Amino acid sequence: MNIYNTKRLYTASCIALLVTAMTFSVRANLIGELGEEFSLSPKQIGEVTSAAFWGFTLAMFVGGPLCDIIGIGKLYLLCFIGHCLGLVLTIYSTGYWSLFLSTLLVGIGNGFVESASYAMVSSMYRNQKTKKLNAWHIWFPAGIVIGGLLAYVITLLGWGWKVQIGIILLPMLIYGALFFHQSFPTSERVMLKISNSAMIRKCFNPLFIFMLCCMALTAVTELGTNQWIVELLGNIGVPSILLLVFINGLMVIGRMNAGYILNKISSRGLLLISSVFSFIGLIWLSYSHGYSSFLAAGVFAVGICLFWPTMIGFVSENLLETGPLGLSLMGGTGMLAVSLAMPYLGQLYGNEIENAKKAIELTGPLLKNSMQIEINAGTQTLRYVSILPGILIVAFTSLQFMKKWDIKHKGKVVIHSSTV
Repeated sequence: MNIYNTKRLYTASCIALLVTAMTFSVRANLIGELGEEFSLSPKQIGEVTSAAFWGFTLAMFVGGPLCDIIGIGKLYLLCFIGHCLGLVLTIYSTGYWSLFLSTLLVGIGNGFVESASYAMVSSMYRNQKTKKLNAWHIWFPAGIVIGGLLAYVITLLGWGWKVQIGIILLPMLIYGALFFHQSFPTSERVMLKISNSAMIRKCFNPLFIFMLCCMALTAVTELGTNQWIVELLGNIGVPSILLLVFINGLMVIGRMNAGYILNKISSRGLLLISSVFSFIGLIWLSYSHGYSSFLAAGVFAVGICLFWPTMIGFVSENLLETGPLGLSLMGGTGMLAVSLAMPYLGQLYGNEIENAKKAIELTGPLLKNSMQIEINAGTQTLRYVSILPGILIVAFTSLQFMKKWDIKHKGKVVIHSSTV
């Protein structure tokens, strides 16, 4: 008999993920504003935003092993502390380093939310694991929509960036109150009595390593693009924060219907289809302008919608013995890749701006002003990012052939398709 309040814990974990997403969308909306206020270059802005992903990566990598040592409840306490300190310090930031540190702390809080929730949801809903993990993941795009709309309204009202950050404190206090004085389950690995050594060995499985590599590319395709899209497409004729909201609104709808989708398409097939749509969407976005950008953003949203939960669900069901460590490594690898990519994307964007400025001397009539320069630089950066889903198309096509190889030579599918 459970001694913990399953419904309350699950609700609190959803609100904690909502906070994680709101920090993401609000930060995306503030990239340009913070750069101007603190006189930061595009590369420095990329470094500051990457701090959130570095913190996330750190928390994800240590969160898996910590889960069974200090317990799920203590992990949630760490995420609350990270969020609280990070958000308050962001409001009182005075320059590059204070922004970097505060963003790092927020990222640590975000990472502990993920690592604790993966373990808790998998443990509480062992017979509905993929369904509940997918339902939980809905709150990330939902949080981006909520945070993005609030940021847009606050910007219109002229209340300033500190109000945008401060408003995130409210749901943070709510999830903290819901978790307060609660009992928590043990991880599924402990319940199944899978040893630490067996868990570590399974993390060297060739399929798991292959999925880690793919996770790096899927994460940058989704999160790297979403984090920079407001800045990259800031002058295309529509409020770019609304593009971010639109993309994530479609992701909410898609994740709500993931069960139906995966009854028709295997997880392997879905990963391949997602790669194709992500590639087409990014290319289309790089050539779109005005309200037609929403059509391109819609295609991109279809592509990235189920990337993350499908990757996690695939490992959770097909490589169960990897336990909390495997799930943390998957999430941590994805965030590590984004951490490394964020400054690089900023540098690419900055370089494209500089190259465009130099081109003015030769092709002045084609580049009439700074707005056109930024548009060209942003769209060219998106074309660079489109290389990643292009690689994934090849990778997930090979995963399909691996399944056919298993059927042909072993008479059965050794690695079963999963659903999320």
